Amino acid sequence: MATNSITIDAPVERVYAVLADGRSYAEWVVGAKRIRKVDPDWPAIGSKFHHRVGAGPITIDDESEVLDVEPRQRLKLRVRARPAGEAHVTLTLAATNGGSATNVEMEEHPVRGFATVVGRNPIADWLLARRNDEALRRLKNRAEGGHA
Repeated sequence: MATNSITIDAPVERVYAVLADGRSYAEWVVGAKRIRKVDPDWPAIGSKFHHRVGAGPITIDDESEVLDVEPRQRLKLRVRARPAGEAHVTLTLAATNGGSATNVEMEEHPVRGFATVVGRNPIADWLLARRNDEALRRLKNRAEGGHA
């Protein structure tokens, strides 16, 4: 399991708008190559985006699904990259600095596949945390108006 957090110099509405744009995940999620399709009702519970993930020439086509959502507060996803594994990722947003900034917490829990075995390893936990630090840095850049 990894828990990471960052403060983004943008209001909650702007940060949530990035999360509510299913196509944006290819810009800020580390390892995401491209978004192949986004359900029209994203990010409603049960909606999905279909993605390609990988490194270099090795890619996997799979999907991520919304498990729970509280608009502008929390988004919980089932993220799949089978056969490597499946994880639950929760992004929690909280206004700070009088509403001009947003604290974002990202929790990732491997739930199936190889990721559950690797997830018990302290080195793998550290690598997962570094990957998610980079993802949050890219999210910050995107939400603050820059490019991932």
